[in-house]
Amino acid sequence: MKAGQNPSGSDSDEVLCGRAAAGDRVAEERLVIRYNRLVRVCARPYFLAGGDSEDLIQEGMVGLLAAIREYDPSKAASFRTYAEVCIKNRLLSVIKAAARDKHTPLNNSVSFETPLFCGNGDRYAYRASVQHLEDPEEIFLSREAFRERMEALMGQLSGFEANVLRLYLTGLSYSEIAAEVKKSPKSVDNAVQRIRRKLAQQSSSGDVSES
Repeated sequence: MKAGQNPSGSDSDEVLCGRAAAGDRVAEERLVIRYNRLVRVCARPYFLAGGDSEDLIQEGMVGLLAAIREYDPSKAASFRTYAEVCIKNRLLSVIKAAARDKHTPLNNSVSFETPLFCGNGDRYAYRASVQHLEDPEEIFLSREAFRERMEALMGQLSGFEANVLRLYLTGLSYSEIAAEVKKSPKSVDNAVQRIRRKLAQQSSSGDVSES
């Protein structure tokens, strides 16, 4: 089920936003859970480029909370569209800040499961660690640039890695991907790490080479 699509009888995004704006924390939590996968979808390309998975998810959730609290139903955009813009803007701002921070330590670790948001919505921790392989803006600022880079990367991947990447970019958890490909979560994690290394090699060399 896509974000924003509701099962029969459930409240719409807009109804929940109205309740959240009136101080209903349960409504806010329901929207956070409903859009958790969208946050992962938005954050994962940046993780592949060198960001830290958990930090990016946390910052994406900050953007989602801002969308929930600031959404104006009188505007033409649906909540889903507005939330996606807020999440991506937050992530891009974090990536830019991290790229400028010369003292941020690099961290390439990734956990098996993405944690649910548990922080303070007003906190601005931009500790998304980004390797300076290439300017993140140049990699992911446009959808066309992202599509071209992914197409080039696919030429370097095995069939298993390509399948994992396709599922990974749809926001599935490692456990969900493992169930789809009939492998262990550890095998999925290893494949994601290989994909990251190949993307890093591609970014630093400027072309596609076998590895």
